[in-house]
Amino acid sequence: MHTILDSPENPAHDSLVEKKSEFIGDAAHIDTLDEALAFVESIRMMHPKARHVAYAAVTGGADGTLAERMSDDGEPSGTAGKPILDVLRQGRMTDCVVAVTRYFGGILLGSGGLIRAYSSAASLAVAAASKAAIVPCRRYLVTLDYPQLAVFQRLLAQEDGEACDESYTDRVSLLAVVPQEHTAAFEDRVRETFNAAVTPEPVDMVSRPVAL
Repeated sequence: MHTILDSPENPAHDSLVEKKSEFIGDAAHIDTLDEALAFVESIRMMHPKARHVAYAAVTGGADGTLAERMSDDGEPSGTAGKPILDVLRQGRMTDCVVAVTRYFGGILLGSGGLIRAYSSAASLAVAAASKAAIVPCRRYLVTLDYPQLAVFQRLLAQEDGEACDESYTDRVSLLAVVPQEHTAAFEDRVRETFNAAVTPEPVDMVSRPVAL
């Protein structure tokens, strides 16, 4: 899966003109469908004279389940939201929303023309976006002595992992987030490097965006 990194406050943006109608695509990262609705409303406020603001959004995927939402916003059924959603599906996108704003130019496009225009505007917005791959990762709870920390950090980085939620008391506790495909090598290297004195404890599985 992939996602968009551009924020709702500064979305990726592109547009096209089809038979005097302008179609403006905006794409952004969101974590919930409620955030997608808020984003669409913000776009609508930016374009108060626009005839339509159609959109599609997808969230989830860490457990294999995706949630989708779309709207034609007054266009004929299936000619606006569905083409935008198809762009996201074909790109295996999640945790993102694409809104396409239409300024009507006075010439009817017909169902086929609308589908092509909304799909093209959505594709342009996604193409303009900064994107990341969604990588499944395992989180480990790790406890270290202070002299072990620098060595562990280098080892973790070499396995494309990252540390978070560090706690510094008499020892160092942290969560190590390691791509699933690196977990076996990570566990082996930790055991060999520290002579089994450090044991990463598996916590759960998470997803992490990695910029493309």
